[in-house]
Amino acid sequence: MSLLSERQKEDLHKSMLDYLHANNFINAFNALKAEAATQYTPDPKAKYAGLLEKKWTSVIRLQKKIMDLENRNAALQEELSLSPAKRATSQTDWVPRAPAAHVLTGHRSPVTRVAFHPQYSIIASASEDATVKIWDWETGEFERTLKGHTKAVMDVEFDHKGQLLDLFIKIWDSQNEWKNTKTFPGHDHSVSAVRFLPGDQYIVSASRDRTIRVFDIASTHLVRTIVGHAEWVRCVVPSDDGKWLASGSKDHTVRIWDAQTGESKLELRDHENDVEVVAFAPIAAYAAIRELTGIPNTDRVKRAGLYIASGARDKTIKLWDTQTGQMLRNLPGHDNWVRALAFHPSGKYLLSASDDKTIRIWELSTGRCVKTVDAHNHFVTTLAWGRQPTSGGASSTTGATSEDASAAEPDKLVNVVATGSVDQTVKIWLP
Repeated sequence: MSLLSERQKEDLHKSMLDYLHANNFINAFNALKAEAATQYTPDPKAKYAGLLEKKWTSVIRLQKKIMDLENRNAALQEELSLSPAKRATSQTDWVPRAPAAHVLTGHRSPVTRVAFHPQYSIIASASEDATVKIWDWETGEFERTLKGHTKAVMDVEFDHKGQLLDLFIKIWDSQNEWKNTKTFPGHDHSVSAVRFLPGDQYIVSASRDRTIRVFDIASTHLVRTIVGHAEWVRCVVPSDDGKWLASGSKDHTVRIWDAQTGESKLELRDHENDVEVVAFAPIAAYAAIRELTGIPNTDRVKRAGLYIASGARDKTIKLWDTQTGQMLRNLPGHDNWVRALAFHPSGKYLLSASDDKTIRIWELSTGRCVKTVDAHNHFVTTLAWGRQPTSGGASSTTGATSEDASAAEPDKLVNVVATGSVDQTVKIWLP
């Protein structure tokens, strides 16, 4: 059965007849004319003159183009296989090492915070120059500047969909040309930290007015004001299940709060100066922390928020048990204020950044500093681990309940770390 229509068959036959006649294949010309029952008188001006050769050379050109495209596709596939997202799957123990893959320049004042987009290779950086800049961390290319601030921007964070929240409690929609879609009432003094609560229905902020506030995103209304710190609240973070908040303050304490009621659960006292940063340990880190502290690993509880790390101006990092309030381990080693902490996705390491210009990698099972990276030429103010899963989608554990979190294995995250500094640069660290 022919795939050609009657019109196409006629055109093909006449083109073949023209080719046979032009090349003096007279017997073949007469035989095809009779077999195909086609009336055709060769004419140099007819549309069939030379048509078969033109079509044939077009096919050859197309075949060559297809081969070129296939070769290009193979080269791109190979390049993709070497990208950070792919390399990450086989390097679960990767930690940053010098030199940085990209040095992003453009801010005109110290960089205060970096935040990764949860799905794409985008990073946001906040600065004392009153701007937030958006970059592509894979290529190191600058994308845009978000303006509209008149004072230093001290914090930024993406929700799990990629909306950006900044220190002035403004939300910027990354899917809609980065338009400012919401602005919240704020505090009675400067805001020092803002975070989305898991589920992206609420945000929590900490302020120099000594309070922590929770806002409803849909209505922008203030839901709760949490009071307890005696001084400036410098940082606040939610646990992965959203049930607990941890905060650090100029009053030298770390506090654990019930996120639903605002009640103070614990006050952790052991730092000798301002607490700059707090970070809940992921469930993946529990085994290593228990090994470090001699806690029998018979406790199979996988509930989020059991352990926390804090960093302070006393140059130390401390690990805490949030159930008992016990300080489990002191990690001395930095020569200046500890500014940022990030747990390694594998749970084996804790990364810290300091005003001593370094990143340090701590092995959680032993408490030893196993690596020191000379990161910047000035104080390292912020550090973050990438949020993009190697599977390419949004993290499946974002906003999960404690039961969900215990049942599901978290996605492997892309191996990428970003740091920011008083030297006005953002650095991207890749395998």
